[in-house]
Amino acid sequence: MATGSESLKSEIPKRIHVLGAGCLGMFVAHQISGIPDPPRITLLIRSPAILNLWNKSNKSLEVVTRGVEDQRYGYDVELLPLSNTEQPALVAKQLGEDSPQEDRFGKEDNTDQASDLDIIHHLILSVKAPHTILALTMVAHRLTQDSTIVFLQNGLGMVDEVNDQLFPDEITRPNYIVGVISHGVYRTPSKYFSVVHAGFGTLALGVIPRRSMLQPPGASEGISQLASSARYLMRVLTQTPQLVATGFTPTDMLQLQLEKLAMNCIINPLTVMFDCRNQELLDNDNFRRVLRLLLAEISLVIRSLPELQGLPNVVMRFSPDRLEQMVFNLSRKTGENISSMLQDVRAGKKTEIDYLNGYIIRRGEKLGITCVLNYMVLQMVKGKGYLQRTRDEAELPFQTTAGSDVGIEWQGGRDGV
Repeated sequence: MATGSESLKSEIPKRIHVLGAGCLGMFVAHQISGIPDPPRITLLIRSPAILNLWNKSNKSLEVVTRGVEDQRYGYDVELLPLSNTEQPALVAKQLGEDSPQEDRFGKEDNTDQASDLDIIHHLILSVKAPHTILALTMVAHRLTQDSTIVFLQNGLGMVDEVNDQLFPDEITRPNYIVGVISHGVYRTPSKYFSVVHAGFGTLALGVIPRRSMLQPPGASEGISQLASSARYLMRVLTQTPQLVATGFTPTDMLQLQLEKLAMNCIINPLTVMFDCRNQELLDNDNFRRVLRLLLAEISLVIRSLPELQGLPNVVMRFSPDRLEQMVFNLSRKTGENISSMLQDVRAGKKTEIDYLNGYIIRRGEKLGITCVLNYMVLQMVKGKGYLQRTRDEAELPFQTTAGSDVGIEWQGGRDGV
């Protein structure tokens, strides 16, 4: 990791790096570039094939809203350096940069290789939770205590892993902002650098204090006491109209994260187990009984968290009945959608289950609460993912030198199995 002596002496450069060039990363980068006097934006990618595709394109990002296409230009792209042991295609797939089929084996252009010495002051991280460590490992040496990382991800527990594995020193680690985003976006089928803004939502942002949430807040923890990079990112994101972003205190932000966690702990795994769309969870009384049993366990763990003790209305806010109503409302709103976890399972990708129900299980264990139902759901999702990958493997033969068809070996992650 870079040292603080390399920090800027006057003003931090107004460049924002985006790591995770999937739908969400492209959507946020596109919207930021539309504000008055926008910052320079650099997309960080690992796939040479994607870089080659970018160089062959008109080098724009496009967001389609209600059928209206909006293209914006002026982005920089960096190809992060590979280690000798990493496979570019595999790493890129894990970070959401699946190469288009027509370019996957095309000529690779590495001319935009990132400099190993460039400090990253403002980083927006939009990879899926299981790939957080892999992604940040690529740039950890370019982050200082003056840098700020914005985590735009589902689930909880990623920041703890980052601290344990990458930035154990509280004094020298970067600053963190967490976000809860409810916008719905998906990639345009025929265009790699185009996404459809299908669901209008909001973005809640909160700075994670360097102190523990269990410690009393200090008198000087206002916005004026934040690092310059954190203040700048909060200002840029909240001044981007299409994101509808709002800043919250650490305690309020944690409660928003836990509400979204509870909903995701129900909708995502149950749609995987029952192989259904979101709305169909509400149309079946048997499904709803399972839903209520899970919510009772999730509610107990959340209401018992030490960082929430003493806060007003926690018992009612995270009661099973209120969480159930939130799940129903979200399922109706996104009724025809296929959940992201079900899409991942069908595509043979690693899911976020360890950062949803897995987080509830881990916190429950520390509180002396055995989360039997959540553990069962976690194992069933992992088992179904493994089964899907095994079936895909059996259906993808390749031609050997002897001329016989044999199954290829699965190269992706196995979701902890």
